[in-house]
Amino acid sequence: MKQFLTVLLISAGIFGFSTAVNAQKIGYISADEVIQLMPEAASVQTELDQYQRSLYQNAQDKQTALNEAVQKFYKDSSTMSASLKEVKRGELQKQVQDLSGEDQKIQNQFEQKRQELSIPIQKKLQAAIEEVAKENGYTYILPREALIVMPPTSDIGALVKKKLGLKEPAAPKTGTGK
Repeated sequence: MKQFLTVLLISAGIFGFSTAVNAQKIGYISADEVIQLMPEAASVQTELDQYQRSLYQNAQDKQTALNEAVQKFYKDSSTMSASLKEVKRGELQKQVQDLSGEDQKIQNQFEQKRQELSIPIQKKLQAAIEEVAKENGYTYILPREALIVMPPTSDIGALVKKKLGLKEPAAPKTGTGK
């Protein structure tokens, strides 16, 4: 009898736990899809494009200065003393070393700027997702990209877009063209 009671209590506990899990409402969203519709994203992209161009222009200017310095060195080297040639070669080698890491430095600076500019957009989206989840009784919101199978009714993307005042882009018109 004691074993039966123990099994009964364990079964009731498992049933109660599974009922509690089933009572939780789970939704999903594609954050990238929503961000692409946000007007702030377009202005951030424009700013990032300008920033990237300025970084590459700066690197190009350094490359041009190096090329000019090398040409000047070759032109003037016949009139230089051996010790002056060594000093100039050392300076040119330092410029070459500085330029060799320029591409990685540009990528790092660009990534840092992208993250810095994206923070306000991500915070705004996060706040909208949290409001929609609270208003609609969702316990969990998962990224759509992490899911393999998902019911369309659990997609909160449209609710979040509405909360942010975003409009779906117009579907491209397709016609026979006759």
